[in-house]
Amino acid sequence: MQTRENPLLDNHDLPHFDRIAPEHVRPAAEEILRRCEAALQQLEASAEVSWLGVLEPLERIRRQLHSTWSPVQHLIGVKNSAALREVYESTLPLMVSFSLRLSQSKAVFARLKSLREGPLWSQLNSAQQRVIHHALLNARLSGIELEGPEQERFNEISKRLSQLQTSFSNNVLDATKEFELLVRNPADLEGVPANFKAYWSGNFNQRHPNDAKSTVEEGPWSVTLDFASYMPFLKYCRNRTLREQIYRAYVTRASTGKLDNRPNIHEIIELRQEQARLLKYPNYAEVSLAMKMAGKVPAVDQLLHDLADAAALPARREIDELKVFAGQLGQREELKNWDMHYYLEKMRQKKFDFSDDELRPYFPLPRVLEGLFSLLKKLFGIQVEEKKTGIPRWHPDVMYFDVLDEKNKKIAAFYLDPYSRPAEKRGGAWMDTCLDRGHYQGREIVPVAYLVCNGTPPIGSTPSLLSFDEVETLFHEFGHGLQHMLTRIDQLDVAGINGIEWDAVELPSQFMENWCYQKPVIKNLTKHIETGATLPDELFDKINLAKTFNAANSMVRQLHFAMVDMELHARFDPQGKETIEELNARIANKICPIPPLPEDRALCTFEHIFSGSYAAGYYSYKWAEVLSADAFSRFEEEGLDDGTVARVGRDFRDTVLSLGGSLHPMDVFTRFRGRPPRVDALLRHNGLSEGADGPS
Repeated sequence: MQTRENPLLDNHDLPHFDRIAPEHVRPAAEEILRRCEAALQQLEASAEVSWLGVLEPLERIRRQLHSTWSPVQHLIGVKNSAALREVYESTLPLMVSFSLRLSQSKAVFARLKSLREGPLWSQLNSAQQRVIHHALLNARLSGIELEGPEQERFNEISKRLSQLQTSFSNNVLDATKEFELLVRNPADLEGVPANFKAYWSGNFNQRHPNDAKSTVEEGPWSVTLDFASYMPFLKYCRNRTLREQIYRAYVTRASTGKLDNRPNIHEIIELRQEQARLLKYPNYAEVSLAMKMAGKVPAVDQLLHDLADAAALPARREIDELKVFAGQLGQREELKNWDMHYYLEKMRQKKFDFSDDELRPYFPLPRVLEGLFSLLKKLFGIQVEEKKTGIPRWHPDVMYFDVLDEKNKKIAAFYLDPYSRPAEKRGGAWMDTCLDRGHYQGREIVPVAYLVCNGTPPIGSTPSLLSFDEVETLFHEFGHGLQHMLTRIDQLDVAGINGIEWDAVELPSQFMENWCYQKPVIKNLTKHIETGATLPDELFDKINLAKTFNAANSMVRQLHFAMVDMELHARFDPQGKETIEELNARIANKICPIPPLPEDRALCTFEHIFSGSYAAGYYSYKWAEVLSADAFSRFEEEGLDDGTVARVGRDFRDTVLSLGGSLHPMDVFTRFRGRPPRVDALLRHNGLSEGADGPS
C-alpha cells in the first residue's frame, strides 16, 4: 500500500476516521517507525546541546508517532472489532520496542544531563525545565541506566506487559458482552422505569434479530453486564433471584475459561515487581510514585487510613439503617450484596421523595450540553459551537465542537461520544487527547480532546435522558477536557494534562462535579421533555440533601479499591501463600461493612490498574478530591454571585487549567488557592466533618 493512500500517515490534523481500516494499521506503523528511527539516529549523531538541538527534534518524533498510533488506540476503545484487535495486537510490540529505544537512547540522555547541569539551564523557562526534569526521570524509569542482560530483560518485560494489559482489557470486554439475562415475565420488572425497559427491549431486538420482536411493556428484555444496563437492573428489579444471578455474573466476569484474567494479573504483578528490582526500587509502588505528587508509599497509606478512620463508623451506621429499612419493607432474610442497590434506591426515594425516573425527563442531553456550555462561558470566558458537517467521525452518534475564546478565536475543539455501544465500545467514561497544543511544521496546532461516555442512548424520537449520575460523569470528563483544551503551554510534554503528576490530574474533573449542586447551574441544565419546565426548587433541594446519602460507604468503596491497589504493588508477594482474592477479602473485611462474596473476582475487571494508567495510583482519586474540594471552597468562601464566579473562574483557568505540567501541582494549586490544600472541605462535602481528623 502506498503511503499517500494510507490515512494514518502524513496527517497532523483531525484523524480520517471515515477512511481508517484495519489493513492500514501495520503498514502505517512500520513506515512511521522507519521515519522516526531515522530522525532519532540523526539526533544521536548531532553534538548540539541546546533546547532547539535536543528537545525540539524529540517533540517532532513524538508528534509523528502520536498522529499515526493515537487514532488506532482510540478506535480500540470505541470501535473494537476482531480485525482491528488482531492487527493492533500484532503491531503493538513494534511500537513498544521503539518507545523503549527512544527512552533508552544514551546519546540523548547524555545531552539532557548536559543541559540540566550546564550554563544553559538558567536560561530556560519553568516549562522547559520541567520537560527536561521529566525526560531524565522517565529515562531512568525506562531502564536507561541498565546495561547488557539487565536492560534486555527490562525491555522484554515492557513488551510482555503491553501484551498482557491488552489481553486483560479484551477479556473484560468479551466477558461483559458475552453474558445475557433474558427476562420474560413482565411481573419481574413491575415498577421499573419505562426508559430502562425500552433499553432492554431494544437490546433484545438487536441481539436476537431473527426472533419475534420485543416490546417495551411485554418483553422479552435482554439485560447485559454493560454498566448502563446492569446497574438499573440492580436498583429496580423486584425479583431477588434475578438480581442475585446478574450480580454474581458481574463480580465474576473474566475469571473463568479462556477469558480468565487471573493468570494475567499474577504475571502483571510479578513482572512489575521484577522491573522495580531491576531499577533498584523496593517495589513497583515506589516506581509509580516517583512520578506522583504523593512521592512515597507511607504518604499514600496515611491519606487512605485517615480517610478510612473518618468514614468507617458512619459507613457501618449507614448499613445498619439500611437493614432496618429493608426489614420494614418485608425483607426477612439477611441483606446480601445484590440487595444493596435495590434497597438503597428505595430508601433514597423514601427519604428524599424522588427517583432517577422522575429526574431523567428534566435532563435531555441537548439541554444539559446547552447549560454546561453556558456555565463554561461564565466561568472561563469560552464559547462552544457544534460543527455538524465536514468532520470525519467513527460513529454517527459522535458530535464535534469548536471552542472559541473571548475574541471569537478558535482555541480548541473536542469530540463527544456520549452513548453506550457494548458490542464495540469499552465501558466507563474517559477523556483522551486527539491533538496536543503546540507547533508543527510551521503551523499552530490547537488542542483537540476525545470525551467518551456510556450514557443511555436515545430511544425512538426521545433524546438521551441522563440520570443525575450521568450528568455528573459528563461534567467530570469535561473537567479533564478543559485542562487539555485551555492550556497555554506550547511544550508538548507539559501542555494540557501532559507532565502533570498523576495524583493531581483528577483535580479539574472532580472540581467540575461541584457545579452540579449549584441551583442556577442546574436550572440552566434542565428542561422537561414534555412540559419544558426547569427542575423545580423542591426537587433540587432533595438532590442537594441526597448528596451525602450513603456518602460514607461510597468513600469506603473507593478506599477499598485504593488500598488493594497499593497493597498489590507495595507489599504483595505473587509467590507467597496469600492469593489476590484473599488479599482483597482481608482489606475489605477491615473497612467494608458488607464484604465481597467469597467467589468475588472483581479484580479480574479492575482495568484501571491492570490495563490502564492507575497502577499504584488508584488513590489518586482521593488525593485529587482533597485538592478539588478545597479549590471549590474558594468559590464558596468568596461568593457564588455571577461577578465573583467569573473572577474566580478566570483565576482557575489561568492556573489549574492553563499551566498544565509546567509547574509542580502544589505550586499551581497554591497560586490559585493562596495556600497549600486542606482536607476540611472534602470531609464537609461528604458530611463527615464532625469528629474527623483528616490528613493535613
